[in-house]
Amino acid sequence: MASVAEYYAGKSVLITGATGFMGKVLVEKLLRSCPEVKALYILVRPKAGQSMQQRVSDMMKCKLFDRMREDNPDFHQKIIPISSELTQPGLAISPEDVERLTACINIVFHCAATIRFDEPLKHALQLNVMATQQLLSLAQQMQHLEAFIHISTAYANCNLAWGHSIVRDITPRLIGDRPNTYTYTKALAEYVVQQEQDKLNIGIIRPSIVGASWQEPFSGWIDNFNGPSGVFIAAGKGILRTMRANNDAVADLIPVDVVINLTLAAGWYTAVHRPKAALVYNCTTGGINPFHWGEIEHHVMSSFKRNPLEQAFRRPNANITSNYLINQYWILVSHKFPALIYDLFLRLSGQKPQMMRIFNRLHKAISLLEYFSSQDWEWNSDNMNMLMSQLTPEDRKTFNFDVRQLNWPEYIENYCIGTKKYVLNEDMSDIPAARQHLRKLRNIRYTFNTLLVIFIWRVFIARSQMARNIWYFVVSLCFKFLSYFRASSTLTN
Repeated sequence: MASVAEYYAGKSVLITGATGFMGKVLVEKLLRSCPEVKALYILVRPKAGQSMQQRVSDMMKCKLFDRMREDNPDFHQKIIPISSELTQPGLAISPEDVERLTACINIVFHCAATIRFDEPLKHALQLNVMATQQLLSLAQQMQHLEAFIHISTAYANCNLAWGHSIVRDITPRLIGDRPNTYTYTKALAEYVVQQEQDKLNIGIIRPSIVGASWQEPFSGWIDNFNGPSGVFIAAGKGILRTMRANNDAVADLIPVDVVINLTLAAGWYTAVHRPKAALVYNCTTGGINPFHWGEIEHHVMSSFKRNPLEQAFRRPNANITSNYLINQYWILVSHKFPALIYDLFLRLSGQKPQMMRIFNRLHKAISLLEYFSSQDWEWNSDNMNMLMSQLTPEDRKTFNFDVRQLNWPEYIENYCIGTKKYVLNEDMSDIPAARQHLRKLRNIRYTFNTLLVIFIWRVFIARSQMARNIWYFVVSLCFKFLSYFRASSTLTN
């Protein structure tokens, strides 16, 4: 049986969402580990002020492709952009490109989706459901198609028989107990895909919370604020001080390179073995190598104290609590009150206030994550284990998705460094200056707290005879202790 890399040799691949986080990792991995792949056709939406070719060019300048540039400077020649708009009829693909794609494509990877949790339902339906329907229609016209791989989410939990008419009859009430429009529309998209399993060879990948890379092409690569990345950065900057979550709940993070390796292996298996029904691969860590939110909080804080972010607002010191009232108290004391003070300072110095706006955005982002950080799920990993057993020992190394090997403290350390290097574009050589800045913030905090205690105590002394008596007793005790210490030192000498 051909290895995974051998299978992709000579194949033409269509990828949606190639300019997104996971799509870029998929493109890089295919080109690097399957060097004989014939061509990668990627659907690209031209943006205002930026042509399709410019977007692809910018994508290939990304640091993610550094290894490819060293090994094969001409790797970009295999990438063929196709102008497309997923929200338009027929995906806005020209008749010439439709003819081209239907004549040559062997495998489709559908990664494109809106991942915003608070996306308006209409727009989420257009991108996650209706675009999937239209891509499936295009796939059925492809003369040499061997597999259609759909990237879903582990949180779709698609267990209800939704009908196509649901798209027309949709109302917010239908979301039911789902936390957001993202998980709801991804569930609908799964149903749409599964309806075509009699006509196409289909595989469905369900990753949980996708995070920075574990090993490939290098540790800690991340390029956005989505998911936990923005929360990590806010904690590292000292902006985030409290978050409502269950310390003992499993934080089902999954490295992006694990998802992509599983996706490519699933593409190979789907095309070669042609399962009778669409196989669903839960790409998760919770049931195999669990790590908890409380542990993540500890390691994130430790990492950012060793490798601090530049110009932190405060020293990193975030805490997780599952208690609503305690969380609201700390939001008031550690978020809103400092933000008001800082914005007042900015106003007095003639600058535009911004801290309260930043905290409001942070609170919104955190509230969207609470559903996932406050409870546990159990995932079935039978199909992932089956797929791993089908790989040769060499393929298990090249396309590694065995999360039992994942060392969580090391991964979180690299993740935090990755946010510093690749998201914030901070130089690691500036870490000594960043540490000095943290020491300065610590001294400011100690000085402020000391003055505050003295001020409060002096107020009590001025108003209470009992407080004055306690104060005089403490001062007298301290004076006697110092006198005894000096006398003892004199006798010893």
